[in-house]
Amino acid sequence: MWYFSYNQNSETYGPLDTAAAIELARQRPDGYAWREGMPSWEPLALIPELRAAAAPPPFDARPGHLADDIDFRIVGNDMQFVEVELDPGESAIAEAGALMYKDAAVAMETIFGDGSTASQNSGFMGKLLSAGKRVISGESMFTTVFTHTGSGKAKVAFASPFPGTVIAARLSEHGGRLICQKDSFLAGAKGVQLGIFFQRKILTGLFGGEGFVMQQLDGDGWVFFHAGGTLVERELAAGESIDVDTGCVVAFHAGVNMDIRPVGGIKSMLFAGEGLFLATLTGPGKVWLQSLPFSRLAGRMLAAAPQGGGERRGEGSILGGLGDLIGGDRKF
Repeated sequence: MWYFSYNQNSETYGPLDTAAAIELARQRPDGYAWREGMPSWEPLALIPELRAAAAPPPFDARPGHLADDIDFRIVGNDMQFVEVELDPGESAIAEAGALMYKDAAVAMETIFGDGSTASQNSGFMGKLLSAGKRVISGESMFTTVFTHTGSGKAKVAFASPFPGTVIAARLSEHGGRLICQKDSFLAGAKGVQLGIFFQRKILTGLFGGEGFVMQQLDGDGWVFFHAGGTLVERELAAGESIDVDTGCVVAFHAGVNMDIRPVGGIKSMLFAGEGLFLATLTGPGKVWLQSLPFSRLAGRMLAAAPQGGGERRGEGSILGGLGDLIGGDRKF
């Protein structure tokens, strides 16, 4: 008989026969299991009898689900943008406000939802539901579609709203699904589905840095998402874990489990400056991390702004406040 554990042993199930255990592993693949004869509790992804059920579902590659096959190049180093090259009839989708420039032959259209085949063929209510999911994830209910209406090649470029790195990922090479922080998606090939991913664990939703709702990208085409500062990519083996500052998580595979744990003792919580919790990511799967979350950058800027009660420090002027007055940074 099988026994299951979730949420750091606060939620347990069992005894379960093998059929019931496989079904529970399929519905909730992020837990641990044990049965008589096993030396300890093991992640579901490491148990041969339950591994297939706990794996993310394979991507549906039927013709109606294929995204446009676009070409692209990423330009820049610390402040990157992506330039997409379209053939006649091809389209790219982007978040509102992401456009940098486009050729005249590229037409813009604002639509409900994400423009994917599933969204557009589902009628008005389906489009409204797709748009509602985007609102829940913190994005606009509208998406902009850029379509090449001329001949030859045409280009359209998209830029991120703050300094950092643009990541290109082909979803078919990542199991057909990626989980991203709410505001990281920048653009992608038309046909990619933009959905929502709910954190089922209450503590992870409250203190995991991204809330209960994250973005879910489904399909087989190219997507481009943004990381602040320098990008770090880690490939986690099954059962391998990494502790990360909650704001530094950009994206991860659907097979990666995200949980939280306290940073340490009372002194670490109060004086280490890292908050109360760290995010724990457990493989198997790939994770993308950022060195400079926008919330950290914005917090430092707000703290240093004179209007917010901050002080200008480290600029080396021997005149101090008088130098600010002469330089025009302070008003009478």
